[in-house]
Amino acid sequence: MLKLLKTHFGFDQFRPLQEEIIRCVAAQRDVLVLMPTGGGKSLCYQLPALMLPGLTLVISPLISLMKDQVDALKANGIPAAFINSSLSRGEIAAIQADAFQGKIKILYAAPERLALPEFQNFLQKITVSLIAIDESHCISEWGHDFRPDYLNLKLLREIFPETPVMALTATATEQVREDIIQQLGLGQGKTFISSFNRPNLSYTVLPQKDAYGQLLEILGEHRDDSAIIYCFSRKDTENLAADLRADGFKALPYHAGLESEERRNNQEKFIRDEVQIIVATIAFGMGIDKPDVRLVIHYHLPKSIEGYYQETGRAGRDGIPSRCILFYSSADAMKQQFFIKQIEDGQERKNAFRKLDQMVEYCELATCRRHYLLSYFGEDYREESCGGCDICLSPPAEFDATIISQKIMSAVIRTGHRFGMNYVLDVLLGSKNKNIFERNHQELSVYGIVNDFSKDDLRRLTGQLLSRNLLEKSGDEYPVLAVTERGMTFLKEREEIRLPRPGSARLSAPADAVDDDYDRALFEKLRLLRKQLADAQGVPPFVVFGDLALRQMALYLPQSEENFSRISGVGEQKLKQYGKTFMEIIETYAKKNNLREKTIPVKRTDRSRRVKREGSTYQETKNLLLRKMSLEDIAAARGLAIGTILTHIEKLAAAGEDLDIDYLRPPAEKFARIAAAFRQSGGTALIPVKDILGDDFSFEELRIARLFI
Repeated sequence: MLKLLKTHFGFDQFRPLQEEIIRCVAAQRDVLVLMPTGGGKSLCYQLPALMLPGLTLVISPLISLMKDQVDALKANGIPAAFINSSLSRGEIAAIQADAFQGKIKILYAAPERLALPEFQNFLQKITVSLIAIDESHCISEWGHDFRPDYLNLKLLREIFPETPVMALTATATEQVREDIIQQLGLGQGKTFISSFNRPNLSYTVLPQKDAYGQLLEILGEHRDDSAIIYCFSRKDTENLAADLRADGFKALPYHAGLESEERRNNQEKFIRDEVQIIVATIAFGMGIDKPDVRLVIHYHLPKSIEGYYQETGRAGRDGIPSRCILFYSSADAMKQQFFIKQIEDGQERKNAFRKLDQMVEYCELATCRRHYLLSYFGEDYREESCGGCDICLSPPAEFDATIISQKIMSAVIRTGHRFGMNYVLDVLLGSKNKNIFERNHQELSVYGIVNDFSKDDLRRLTGQLLSRNLLEKSGDEYPVLAVTERGMTFLKEREEIRLPRPGSARLSAPADAVDDDYDRALFEKLRLLRKQLADAQGVPPFVVFGDLALRQMALYLPQSEENFSRISGVGEQKLKQYGKTFMEIIETYAKKNNLREKTIPVKRTDRSRRVKREGSTYQETKNLLLRKMSLEDIAAARGLAIGTILTHIEKLAAAGEDLDIDYLRPPAEKFARIAAAFRQSGGTALIPVKDILGDDFSFEELRIARLFI
């Protein structure tokens, strides 16, 4: 075994459990192998395939995975092949002929091929010594990635009753394990469970607010590293990849809706390091063999802990430290709930709600994320701090949460233990929700008694009360809150409680914050200059620049107009008015202290990116403007209201698009009257101008004129 290991795979020793698993297979026993991605699952069937006399049949769900595995095996001098829909009938016939002659040791096939009678006949004519079923959790309806084609695998037991079966997966709860064993008839076999802990991975959850700005910052820190970014929908992947390319990153999309050739090319470019970033739906990456992925980012909320764990498992398969970052917002959870409600099968829908609930619980944790992941898979992790998640690296600050906890629990009681979290929180916040008024809950003493926490904050605090067994939740699709017996005691005894302050545990600073390492001496010089300029103009200092702008100047030392313009609060006017004066101070200070200018990262708004994105609705309107079409004709051609078309024009202009719309300008006399009315109103709002001009002018005319004023 060790000789084969060294000769074909280049290793001097086995990883944990590999040797025991291989000995078990060699003794003709069935096995179920649970091993995390990167733990060496493939070797568990590839090495015994060399020891056994016949052929090892490997059932694998993805064509790309088969190709990667076969290429790697051939490179190691192991005769291997795959049969799937990407091959012609002639190519399949040639591979089967080689198998008949014993020229192939490992043959990969997709599960759906087992349903074909001709493939069954082929298998019965050759010696199959081992059947390996990769991603075996796909056979379980309790799993996160159930595939009906996997049910075909029961046929293998009928065709090869004496052949040992090895089922392999990186993610399976106890319920899923039992289902795999039952479905594949592995009751007499042995189960091997490796630790699910991936110590080289760090886990972070960040708020969705300014997700794109945070994403650029993270990718900027890993500019030469490979990264996978998971998105909710196909459209999201294409849009985000386009945005990242516009910001100078090599990024491509990957989803099931792309032409197979484009999908294959994109994956190939990523694997070959021709592009650093792949933006994908969950269609990407099952069993991906790229070992040096340094970043796995979930731009949207995953559907389940199993899916999340498997996807993060694609990071750092070479054992080198890698980061797993998830952007979370409650809006993402609500979007997932909407799609779950469309599931017709009641049990499946209930299961999906339960899995989503667990995913939300993970995101809103105030305790170790690694501990939660491992306990989800039944593993007892006893370390006090994992040292590799945002909670452990930056513990959230605690506060006296006694009063707010009492308010939340009282609202649950006052509303009769009959409502879900959203409704209870709406009551506390004094929402004008008509359902509240229909039930007269605006008359309750708890109505509107919270004004010092946002709804998201309250949601996280409620989650903490659930985790401490002071509240409980029942039901799947419409879960209802209730105060537990322990919670009632807490209220009666007037106990005190300290909870993590919502939003206090973060690895990265808010989007506009500046690190504490800005140069304080320079900051003071800039502050003095600001005061002098403000005094000379008779205005408060913050009118010149806010403290945030000065801190950024003292951190980045901008000495060019391009860089200085990226400072928070620097527009064209302030750049023109103050830029030169401030840059002179910065440049003198930098030279004296031998400091270098740093490039300030560009932050673009979502609106600007949407407007400039090729093929967007705004660009369609721009194309018609280039043809000098009237507003009425553009609206008719696009099937939109004239007001919507005007909104497109305003956003295109605000995004700096080059627009030739002079032909839309009102006639000179009308334009002069509108311009005078805007001057008289002293602002840019339309209603005061309309009041001045009366009914002789439409709002559309005013909006068009405003673009030229």
